[in-house]
Amino acid sequence: MLLRNVVLEDVDAYIRMRCDPDMMKDLGGPLPREGMDEKVRRDVRRAAEDTAWTKMIIPEAAAPSVVAGTVSLWSHEADDRQISEIGWMVLPAFQGQGYGKRAVRALLETAREDGRWGLIHAFPATSNLPSNGICRAVGFTFLGEQSLTFAGRVLNTNHWVIDPRNQLT
Repeated sequence: MLLRNVVLEDVDAYIRMRCDPDMMKDLGGPLPREGMDEKVRRDVRRAAEDTAWTKMIIPEAAAPSVVAGTVSLWSHEADDRQISEIGWMVLPAFQGQGYGKRAVRALLETAREDGRWGLIHAFPATSNLPSNGICRAVGFTFLGEQSLTFAGRVLNTNHWVIDPRNQLT
């Protein structure tokens, strides 16, 4: 498995992840196809500027066009302070094979080496057992349940946090 920066040609992967009812069931339902091109352009720009990391999960280096999902790390304002947040999505054909956990761990290792992200938060839906399991497996600390707004929808999430400098397992 390897991680590579998002590129403009990844629109199809974004559509398969973000516009699919099953993939988005824990995130309030599918997003509209309109806007996916702009979302990819924005993520490509932020990756080039090194202000956010959006990495495509590639199962095998020998097949770099095959995408299993994404793992992203970005900073934003929450509760009147800047926080760093990590999120991930793995396409159904690749779920249950450890790609999500390995990708999250790899990005957290990179964040540890980079040193600028500080504490990193994750907010998987309370109903998303695999993502909550990834948080437990890589060393996040559970802080409790929290309601968050995503794409205009209120989600029930679990709030996890990790200091990749010393909590990564």
